[in-house]
Amino acid sequence: MIGQSIVLAADVPFPPSVEDFYLPSILPWGEHNSYWFTKITALLWISVAAIIIYFLVSYRKPQLVPTKKQWIAESLYGFVRNNIAVDMLGKRGINFAPYLTTLFVFILLMNFWAIVPIAQISPNSHIAFPAILAVISYVMFIYIGMKHHGGLKYFKHALIPPAPWFILPLLIPIEFFSTFLVRPFSLAVRLFANMFAGHMLLLVFTLGGFAMLNANAWFAPFSLVSWVMTIALTFLEFLVICLQAYVFTVLTASYLQGALADEH
Repeated sequence: MIGQSIVLAADVPFPPSVEDFYLPSILPWGEHNSYWFTKITALLWISVAAIIIYFLVSYRKPQLVPTKKQWIAESLYGFVRNNIAVDMLGKRGINFAPYLTTLFVFILLMNFWAIVPIAQISPNSHIAFPAILAVISYVMFIYIGMKHHGGLKYFKHALIPPAPWFILPLLIPIEFFSTFLVRPFSLAVRLFANMFAGHMLLLVFTLGGFAMLNANAWFAPFSLVSWVMTIALTFLEFLVICLQAYVFTVLTASYLQGALADEH
């Protein structure tokens, strides 16, 4: 057993490199260094297709007494419209409800892959996807603000708070940093960090159970404890999955509210 473990350990490069974070291509004809279509890419396209097909099928023949599919679709839209868009933006929030609903459902489904057997990883645990979502929301709230106030007036509104003139040289850089740099960065990193940390925790406890089971008879009982922790963390991860989709959508609505506000 020890000899086999040494041989297996010798085959694993140490220390791990950055390349270990790039999944190999899942296409049989992909080259060794081809990363353009990995499991994460496949999960992304499956998520997009599932959302489009589900909502099209649910509303293909809308009924006064909704079917189960129609009821779920309407409930998702109603939840985001009433509890996020309208609560944050008032009547103007109805105009943004379709985007916010799409954002919420997309992030929720992408996150959900983290606890689906075989998949067991969320595309949002790769920083590229949260970054793109954050950039879309970032560009959107700046565009909406400029459209509502006018270009120069919007930046004046966003950067110059109502404060005495002598403190403005200190406040203007702070406002610029927090509004135009911190917001997209925090949106992306918050979602990425939570999903990546959850993935690593589940991985550590799952593989830790197998490691203790194969180590020796003394550690075998502790493998059950590790797997029980995996199950408990899976339920916790489900809460994080829903919470992070909600938080990302609420913050996007909050930024839109700030862009449309008439006062700083």
